[in-house]
Amino acid sequence: MNKIISDLRSEYKRQELLEKDVYKDPLLQFKKWMDEAIEAQAPEPTAMNFCTVSDEGKPSARIVLLKGISDVGLSFYTNYNSKKGRELQNNPNAAMTFFWPELERQVRIEGRVKRIDQKTSETYFHSRPKGSQIGAYISPQSEEISRELLQQLKEEAEKTFENKEVPKPEHWGGYELKPDYFEFWQGRPNRLHDRLVFEKKENNWLIKRIAP
Repeated sequence: MNKIISDLRSEYKRQELLEKDVYKDPLLQFKKWMDEAIEAQAPEPTAMNFCTVSDEGKPSARIVLLKGISDVGLSFYTNYNSKKGRELQNNPNAAMTFFWPELERQVRIEGRVKRIDQKTSETYFHSRPKGSQIGAYISPQSEEISRELLQQLKEEAEKTFENKEVPKPEHWGGYELKPDYFEFWQGRPNRLHDRLVFEKKENNWLIKRIAP
């Protein structure tokens, strides 16, 4: 098995990434790449590896879906009491990674996270399918639970809210990551990939190329 894994290789040769071709604002460049990933029908184009850090300095990563891109940052929604929510409460520094193999592209983003206002969270919560609202309402995310109890809570909530609006739980809402670092990665032949980095210095974005 180890030999088979070590022999797996892909040659990247679809596109190139040059300084003259990118937006000076990395959020605009990210929107462009996101649009192209959606147009390419990449599966789950908004899926990202989202990494937080515990009080002990241990990283923790999971896949989360991006739900918004603004002029300020990138947003997603979750349970405030989940593992990531608790870690963000104590350390707001976080990182996102997007990978679109169909386009041979990756984007790494780092920054600080803050909660989105409750009104925006309410609006998004009620835009979700009712089943998803109930799931958020009943789930003690990241806590130990049996499948039987989870199913019981779901059935009870479905009866309770059969003809009613599901209230947004106090423990659920949005976060926005305000980035200070972007890395745009484009696969190239012979592992000589293009890597362009944007770093924020005194409200200005500085662009540089780093080695593959």
